[in-house]
Amino acid sequence: MSDAPARRQGFWSRLFGRLRTWTVARPATHFSLLFLTVGGFIAGVLFWGTFNTAMEVANTEEFCISCHEMRDNVYQELHGTIHWANRSGVRAICSDCHVPHPWTLKIARKMQASTEVLGHLLGVLDTREKFQNKRLELAQHEWARMQANRSAECRFCHRPESMDLAKQKPQAASVHQAQLLTGEKTCIDCHKGIAHTLPVVDEIKGFDD
Repeated sequence: MSDAPARRQGFWSRLFGRLRTWTVARPATHFSLLFLTVGGFIAGVLFWGTFNTAMEVANTEEFCISCHEMRDNVYQELHGTIHWANRSGVRAICSDCHVPHPWTLKIARKMQASTEVLGHLLGVLDTREKFQNKRLELAQHEWARMQANRSAECRFCHRPESMDLAKQKPQAASVHQAQLLTGEKTCIDCHKGIAHTLPVVDEIKGFDD
């Protein structure tokens, strides 16, 4: 029992000795380490906050239609469709349908879309005529993307398992029951023209309402 005070005194002596080493014997080294740690943490928080803010801005409707290629073409076609105005008052914007919701896939899509900035600068679609000439190619790229992910963006809002088939039109209910709910087909297979004008080609099939 008589050794306890000595051990406590030894502990505090060692602790103060280490503090003295940090603050007196080698202050520059340890304060530099502390500064780098705290500074790196703050810089990381600021970077992450700035990055996520930029991502959110890039997902807004205002950003999507800031270039005339989108504003004067497909955005105008969206007006008057069921995704623009409907009885529920829920309106889908560009990013809801054309940008994946999972973070990693969203980053990959944003990186891919950076090439579109180059197309804008080069004037690839700077006239209505140029846009119409490439409409089918652009549409096929997007249809292929949505077929590959099984219309993930559609299913983010429209969940097949939550559909009340009894409240749907007989034709829609029949198709959903036989093809969508079984996984034989996905949304984009039939609803290609629901938000934008279809390219005028005979081989495109699907419902547009």
